[in-house]
Order: sequence, then C-alpha cells, then structure tokens
Amino acid sequence: MEKEFSKILAFLHLAEKLKIELRHSWLSNNTQESVAEHTWRTALMAILLEPHLENPVNLEKVLKMVIIHDIVEAQAGDIPAFEKNRKEEKIKNEQKAIENIKKMLGNKTGDEIHDLWSEFENSQTIESKFVKALDRIEVLIQHNEADIKTWNEIEHSYNLMSSDKYCEFDKAIKMFNEMVKKDSMGKLKASGIDIEKAKFNAAKMRNEK
Repeated sequence: MEKEFSKILAFLHLAEKLKIELRHSWLSNNTQESVAEHTWRTALMAILLEPHLENPVNLEKVLKMVIIHDIVEAQAGDIPAFEKNRKEEKIKNEQKAIENIKKMLGNKTGDEIHDLWSEFENSQTIESKFVKALDRIEVLIQHNEADIKTWNEIEHSYNLMSSDKYCEFDKAIKMFNEMVKKDSMGKLKASGIDIEKAKFNAAKMRNEK
C-alpha cells in the first residue's frame, strides 16, 4: 500500500500544476483563470444541469470525467481552442501526457483516468457529450464575466458559435447554451461592437467547421 500511496502522492504533485497553469480566460476581478478554476465550475455545472437532461447520465462518471478532462494540461499546457494552427501540436502533446500519467500511476486507477480522458476526447457516449458541452459553455460564461478587453477580436464571433455543435445532443443543454450566447451578444452590443458583423462571421465559421 505504501508503494501505491507514493504513486498517488507523486500524481497529486503533478496535478497541482493545474492550479498554476493559466488559461486564455480572465476572471471578473481582472486576474487570469487557472485550469483548476475552470474544472471546478464545470463540475458545479454538471451537478446543476444533470437533472434537466432529456436522457439520464451516470453522474458519478460525469464528475470523474470533468475532474480529469484537462489533467493532461499539467504536462502539456493549455492551448486555446481557436488556435487551429496548433491543433496537431495539442493532440500530440496531450496524448503523450495521458500515457505518462497512466504509466505514473501504473494501476487500475491509471487505466481508469486514461480511459475516461479518451472517452471525453472521442465524445461518443452521453456522458462525454455532456461533459464536452459543459466544458465549452463554461468558457463562454467566464468570458461574459470578464472585461471585454480580454477577448481576442476573433472571439467576438467565435464565442457565438464555438459551443453550438456540442449542445445538439440535448434540448435542455441547447437551451442553456442559447441563454449564455444571448449574454455574450448583450456584452458585445453594450461594448459598441457590431453585433450583426459578429453574427455574420460566426455563421461563416460554423459553415467552415
């Protein structure tokens, strides 16, 4: 047991980096968001929205998946989704990181974390689709809470479409996503940004995906 605990402790030291690794998003107090902060609220969203889903999910599995969905960023770092030119780099680095994590734990827990992360990435099960949608929507909520100056120009349009395809699987999640996007449009409009242009560009991005 001592050997197993030693592996767990080493893994927890690695996981601490998620408290340090900063994301592209900013908080309402003008500090940059950490990966761990994003993970925490995504888990909270899962608890709050799960009762409203059309089809039942295994909430325990969902919460495990939320907690580990960005664990690879402890080694690979965070690359914003809109940086399409770095997609291959992101895939390669994250795959290497999850294999390292599996090897580090070296037991059924390592296998479970590896399998949950892979399930999330493949997004074929109802649980993984739910977590993927929450992951994307939480980003939009955080952007809406931050100063508009922290948004990249591309996000004026990107944030109006980036979560859509992940929310089609469930009527309630789709409705919630539309509410969050409505807040985004209100923020853009209040900041003097051409909302019609942003919507037009969002439609173009959606068609290009």
